[in-house]
Amino acid sequence: MIETQRQSGDNGDLVVPEAGDGFVSTPFVEQIAERALTYLQAGYPIHFAGAAGTGKTTLAFHVAAKLGRPVSLIHGDEEFASSDLVGQDTGYQKRKLVDNYIHSVLKTEEEMHSLWVENRLTLACRNGDTLIYDEFNRSRPEANNPFLSIFSERILNLPKMRRAGGGYVEVAPEFRAIFTSNPEEYAGVHKTQDALLDRLITIQLEHYDRDTEVQITMARSGVAQTDAEIIVDLARDLRSTGVNSRPTIRACIAIARILAARQAHARPEDSVFQWVCRDVLNTDNARVTRGGKTLVPQKVEEAMLKGLQSRRCPPPAPPVPPDAS
Repeated sequence: MIETQRQSGDNGDLVVPEAGDGFVSTPFVEQIAERALTYLQAGYPIHFAGAAGTGKTTLAFHVAAKLGRPVSLIHGDEEFASSDLVGQDTGYQKRKLVDNYIHSVLKTEEEMHSLWVENRLTLACRNGDTLIYDEFNRSRPEANNPFLSIFSERILNLPKMRRAGGGYVEVAPEFRAIFTSNPEEYAGVHKTQDALLDRLITIQLEHYDRDTEVQITMARSGVAQTDAEIIVDLARDLRSTGVNSRPTIRACIAIARILAARQAHARPEDSVFQWVCRDVLNTDNARVTRGGKTLVPQKVEEAMLKGLQSRRCPPPAPPVPPDAS
């Protein structure tokens, strides 16, 4: 988990990412972060792509924190237009001058012009901030067209700013961009234009390795390592049955937090663990069916039994009979 602080400036609040108490750094995480930093420092925007629950946003903030620059955060939105990224006219300013210096002569001058307000993309380009565009493919493709000239010519075209001294902004050398996206088959997601994808370096994210998932579950819930390992193993076993690579690490954290709140444990005899797993994991994979009926309750029971039995201590060896001689 990444915590953020805000710094007030002339252009509004800036997000300054910092590692929170729940953030877990493992060799798996740092290897991905190192790749991303290499591309960013070479001047290329990066794109974390993957299913929900694979840590895309957390990684984006982690990498942005390593750059040491203020961060502008944008969330993709179906209603976005290009003006929501770069800025727009928000009204008019009227100026009236009345000159009555000579009492017998009245001179009046009026001037009216539009007011331009810059949005986050323009400010980030101008100031050299790091831009995180989270789930950018939830915005319509045409809304993201300003990025094409930013990444190719290092210029942001702003046709409506001609009155303010030009129709473009030169992108500061320090400006960097980090995109995240969900798969196209997800609800509310648009197909990204090829011209934009061709300008990004895409890092496909899968689920974390087992050790990282165990560490995250412990850090975000406070449960013991043994309990976290059982929960994670259960989720990982179910992924081979589920859809869209679910259940995710979010399900592991939910189960662990509820166990911690009830002071329960991941044990076969613990009734809290049993019903929490059924409720959380059944919902997470409700579309796994056969003959119109969900298979998940059966799969959850099988995975729970398999995982818990593998951790039970073997029965004690029978005593060795005394030597009859």
